[in-house]
Amino acid sequence: MCAVIQDTIFALSSGRLPAGIAVMRLSGPAAFSAAEALSGPLPPPRQMELRSIRKCSAELIDRGMVVAFPAPHSFTGEDSVEFHLHGGRAVVTALTQELCTFAHIRQAEAGEFSQRAFRNGKLDLTTAEALADLIDAETEAQRRFAIDNAGGRNAALYGDWREKLLVARALIEAELDFPDEDDVPGSVAAPVWHGIEAMAREIAVHLDGYHRGEIIRDGYRVAIVGAPNAGKSSLLNAIARRDVAIVSPEPGTTRDLVSVDLDLRGIKVTLTDTAGMRAEAGFVEQQGIERAREAASRSDLILLVEPDPGLLDVRGFLPEAVPVVRVHSKIDVHEGSDSRETRADIAVSALTGEGLHDLIDLIGARAESAVGTRVDTVPFRERHVAELRAALFALQQFLDLDGGPLEIAAEQLRGASDRLARIIGAIDVEDLLDVVFSRFCIGK
Repeated sequence: MCAVIQDTIFALSSGRLPAGIAVMRLSGPAAFSAAEALSGPLPPPRQMELRSIRKCSAELIDRGMVVAFPAPHSFTGEDSVEFHLHGGRAVVTALTQELCTFAHIRQAEAGEFSQRAFRNGKLDLTTAEALADLIDAETEAQRRFAIDNAGGRNAALYGDWREKLLVARALIEAELDFPDEDDVPGSVAAPVWHGIEAMAREIAVHLDGYHRGEIIRDGYRVAIVGAPNAGKSSLLNAIARRDVAIVSPEPGTTRDLVSVDLDLRGIKVTLTDTAGMRAEAGFVEQQGIERAREAASRSDLILLVEPDPGLLDVRGFLPEAVPVVRVHSKIDVHEGSDSRETRADIAVSALTGEGLHDLIDLIGARAESAVGTRVDTVPFRERHVAELRAALFALQQFLDLDGGPLEIAAEQLRGASDRLARIIGAIDVEDLLDVVFSRFCIGK
């Protein structure tokens, strides 16, 4: 990202056009002068006023609301202005073209407003990432999760751990540098080691919650597996209520993964139809079966679809670690079939819809259980997990010293605290900024 902090940037911040209202945001040292050139004297800070917005040639672009946010009381911490216009493409294009005629004013790149907010101390990296998740949220669980994270709870937790590490390191280095001073404890080993041991346990428990956060953000993954012509694709289409997968009486029709996203109990659930599993498959079909195995191993739940429950030998096909729900399919073919009379957990008919509501409810309940109702703070990005694991490794190295050389002990604590600082952007994050903010939308 080739951001130049002295430039004033602008972007449409209100989403896709056409729309009822379009919001054009400016931020930077020339924001106020440009806004005054376009709409006259600015209204009082944070008060909206109706203005005529004109080109420098005096030609009217539109009549809309103008609001100014003087630094540092703005999202970015810089002087900022918003134009609230009618949301037509021609209106926005005219204003965009006019803004491009001003010196040192350019269109913003993805995430540049948020990056400036970070650089100006308006938010930390975890809060910025949570705001991006909030914009991308599609389900109620994702919205709640993003709102909680945007409140800074992760930054507060990591900051607290880092502060404790700095204190522990200071005590060790004080004993190392001033061993004969009266006001320096003669041995800090016991309290420091016990505190670090407790922190290591806390971080380990915190890391265990990542998969729960991953499910909320990325979805609860359900793989539909079974033999060819078991009714897998028909079941996916029936649940999705549209033709997502091709249905054919010819065995081996499905050779690639076909997925559909659902919103069940406010949780994103991704159902994936897979190739039919059988030993005598040809080369191309075998590739599909391998993909089916991979999808099953990555899933949170497997629906094993069987017209004749218990006949398919799934040994070697399904991962042992993933829970399985056995679905007796095509019960319309055999009237009177009941899951209680077979080895199946539930009986359904994609043709008549019988049992589908119960199956969807079962999947929703499993997803809800996986997410949980707790509001614990958990990591919500792989970047956080990588830094936390590195910090935990350093703490374990510290504990393994068991009162050994204080110089090495202090260095392990420094490494752990630096890892925590990188999560919130307190130190040494220049190499991360492009990666973090390039995933934001333009205008944010």
